[in-house]
Amino acid sequence: MRCRITMLDHFLDKLAALERRHTELEQLLCSPEVVSHPDRLREIAKEQAELSETVAVYRTYQTTRQALAEARELLKEKLDDELREWVRSEIEEKTAELERLEQALQVLLLPKDPNDDKNVFLEVRAAAGGEEAALFAADLLRMYTRYAERNGWKVELIDANYTDIDGFRQATLSIMGKGAYSKLKFESGTHRVQRVPVTESGGRIHTSTATVAVLPEVEEIQVEIQEKDLRIDTFCSTGPGGQSVNTTQSAVRITHLPTGIVVSCQDEKSQLKNKEKALRVLRARLYEKYQQEQQAEVAANRRSQVGTGDRSERIRTYNFPQSRVTDHRIGLTTHRLEAVLDGDLDEIIQALAVAERAQRLQAAHA
Repeated sequence: MRCRITMLDHFLDKLAALERRHTELEQLLCSPEVVSHPDRLREIAKEQAELSETVAVYRTYQTTRQALAEARELLKEKLDDELREWVRSEIEEKTAELERLEQALQVLLLPKDPNDDKNVFLEVRAAAGGEEAALFAADLLRMYTRYAERNGWKVELIDANYTDIDGFRQATLSIMGKGAYSKLKFESGTHRVQRVPVTESGGRIHTSTATVAVLPEVEEIQVEIQEKDLRIDTFCSTGPGGQSVNTTQSAVRITHLPTGIVVSCQDEKSQLKNKEKALRVLRARLYEKYQQEQQAEVAANRRSQVGTGDRSERIRTYNFPQSRVTDHRIGLTTHRLEAVLDGDLDEIIQALAVAERAQRLQAAHA
């Protein structure tokens, strides 16, 4: 019991310190010294905004805690039966609310993923299943495009390798918007589809897969790229079916010689703009590679982000005959396949975020 009280006191002391800092930042935002320096103003406004949710919940927690203490004191007085019953119901309600707020605060105090507010590069690749896998990759690409649009994010197709029947062997999207990585990071892995392919004449259900990788966009200062480490090739942009989109060599292919990573971009008509976009993607891939190498030192058996793309490896299954989508990581099933493929991913992504927070909270208390 004493350990529990000590932990609670430490917990509340930390929250009180955050509240004091939040108040200090509010005052600084109004000071002439800060207002006259835009960079400093943005820095303070960002810190204040990051603390706002935690402080708001903490203040509600304090108000609820005070109301609970008052109700318990009231229960010690002489009350008629009706009023006593009402006070007891208030105590029960406030106790449950206090527990909920305490859990919410514990989650808010968890270290934030530094990449959560970043833009992302989302890569979709056809895996097992031939042409059907390429068609499924196209479905996933559209799903993420629609989801981004629902969130008001900007979407750009950086690169695509088309098949003859409007599928994709590989495609890369740039998705720009606040919190893009915090939501889309759960999409990395192998996605499996079960349906009758358009290429199947016998009506048999096939299982195919596509892999998704979500990479946070990083700043130049986070990953340094030497010009001598790059081989840059140019070529004519191509579209579906392999036809040339234009006759100028505006498309760019960059090979990072030390790692062998290859990035292409043919979205823009300008070779310079394609080069700039390709370098953004390369920087994100290198950042991901370096992060994985650092993590591998701690966990040598860590699997790569998307696995091999084999049918047996999957994070999510899209079953067309049953109009069912199942996320295997959390055991969530919804029979809203059409809506999900149209970008209505909120239910799934929110459930994954809750599960991740619960897992992190459990690890923090272990």
